[in-house]
Amino acid sequence: MKILGIDPGLQKTGWGIIETHGTKLGYVASGLIKTTPQMPLYARLAALEHGLSNVVAQWHPDEAAIEETFINNNAASALKLGQARGVCMVAPARAGLAVHEYAANLVKKSVVGTGHAAKGQIGMMIRVLLPRCGKLMEDEADALAIAVCHAHHRASRERIGA
Repeated sequence: MKILGIDPGLQKTGWGIIETHGTKLGYVASGLIKTTPQMPLYARLAALEHGLSNVVAQWHPDEAAIEETFINNNAASALKLGQARGVCMVAPARAGLAVHEYAANLVKKSVVGTGHAAKGQIGMMIRVLLPRCGKLMEDEADALAIAVCHAHHRASRERIGA
């Protein structure tokens, strides 16, 4: 099964795809979709949707997972992030994929073992879990961590349901 992990952001959206075989995880691909602040908001959102739609079309994941929005003190930033996150959910959903949501602390706890892990710790653990991933940008590592979190929780739900 291929899982697409998405770390939503208006300036940089990280994406990562892993493959699961039982309890084994394998790296497939990852990358960034970037926009610039000079672009109007609608164009930035369209670029995110277009980029993620291309990822889905190229790699054919079976499911997707995305990080839930965290609380932000700046209302305007929170609203823009929410819009970017919505677009990031729609792109795989339009392709017929289920999109699962995970809190940032749960992703960190699933990958590192603590819900308050630093970005560097996440990147290090992703390189340990998925050694073929090579050098990653932070947003790519976060997206792969979201995919790994979903793989773990999905497997648990299957075992409980069986």
